[in-house]
Amino acid sequence: MSRKKAANQQELFTCPVRTRVTQKTFDNLEKIKKESDCQSVGEVARKILSKEKINCFYRDISLNAPMEEMALIRKELKAIGININQQTHRFHISDTEQQRAFYVLKTADLYKKVGDKVEELLAIISKLAEKWLPRS
Repeated sequence: MSRKKAANQQELFTCPVRTRVTQKTFDNLEKIKKESDCQSVGEVARKILSKEKINCFYRDISLNAPMEEMALIRKELKAIGININQQTHRFHISDTEQQRAFYVLKTADLYKKVGDKVEELLAIISKLAEKWLPRS
């Protein structure tokens, strides 16, 4: 079974254009390709020739440390949440008041750890806000 023809034949790339460029120009095109949403150097050249918009993406390496720290805090919060769920389950299946009191104290301690982690997150976010958000 053959492929269906495209609806708008006028917008297909049917005319080849071949050219040679210097190594410096090619390196510039490669750099644009790596920083943008283009998949090939040819696509970069097509967009430049047709004056289309090229979306470039830049990464700020100063955010690496805070992002890693926030990822670790997220992982710790997830582990604490699992522990709280386990303590709550044990609380509900416990028989005596002493066991229940024990699980209440352990769960309260876990909630305190959650509060500490949230404070750390808020400190990191406030530092990022100072850097990236304008004063209003």
